[in-house]
Amino acid sequence: MSYSAFARYYDNLTQNVGYSERADYICALLKRFKHDAGLTLDLACGTGSLTIELAKRKIDVYGIDASASMLSVAQQKAAENGLQLLFLCQKMQNIDLYGTVDTVICMLDSINHLTSERDVQKTFSRVSLFLNPGGYFLFDINTLYKHQYVLGNHTFVYDTDEVYCVWQNSFDEKTGRVGIMLDFFERDGCTYRRASEHFYERAYDIQKILSMLTQAGLETVGLFDDLSFEKPGDQAERIVVVAKKV
Repeated sequence: MSYSAFARYYDNLTQNVGYSERADYICALLKRFKHDAGLTLDLACGTGSLTIELAKRKIDVYGIDASASMLSVAQQKAAENGLQLLFLCQKMQNIDLYGTVDTVICMLDSINHLTSERDVQKTFSRVSLFLNPGGYFLFDINTLYKHQYVLGNHTFVYDTDEVYCVWQNSFDEKTGRVGIMLDFFERDGCTYRRASEHFYERAYDIQKILSMLTQAGLETVGLFDDLSFEKPGDQAERIVVVAKKV
C-alpha cells in the first residue's frame, strides 16, 4: 500500500489529531520512566507531523515509513520548519537501521495496519534488535472496542476547503479487521477529481500484544489510556504501551 492518494489529503483530514499535545505526552511518558530519549526513531511516521514536533522539543529524531508519497510530504514540511530531518522508506516489519537507537515510538494506530500476527511479531523483533539495552519502545493500538463500536460498519464524511472525503468502514467480527475505503473528491474548476484508497486495520487482544513483546525481548512496563496516565478501561479506544529492552 503506497497511500499515494491519501498522502495528498492526510494533513488536511487529520487537523484534529493534536500533534503538539501528543509530542508533549510522549515527553511526559519518557520523564515518568526517567528515560532520556537519546537517538529516537519515529516508526511509521507518515507525513512527519509528530516527528517535527519532537524535533522542535530538541529530540534527536528521524522517521521511517513505507510510503514514499507520505515521506515526500514529510520532507517538504520539515524544510518549511527549518529542520534537516532524515526520513527512510522502509516497512515496519523489515526495518534495517544504520545503528542502534535509544527510543522507538510508533503512534496513531500504525501497528493496527499490520493485519497478520506474523508481521506484528517481526516488527517487535526488529525494534528490539535495534534498541540499545534499557531502550524504550512506545506505541499505541486501537482496541477491539473501537473497531467494533466506533469504526464498525459506519460511514463518515469530511467536507473541507481542499477535499470532500467519504470514509466507509466494513467490520469483520471474526478477525477484528476493519476494511477502510476512502474516496476523495477534489474540486478542479467546475468538476471534481476522484481518488480512492482501500486498506485494512486489525485489532489485537492486548494480552496477545504483550506476549509478542515478551517473545521479542521487550518487557512491558506501562499500559495507559490514550493521552493519560490512567489504566485503560473496557471501553478504551486506544491503548498506549510502554516497553523496555531487557
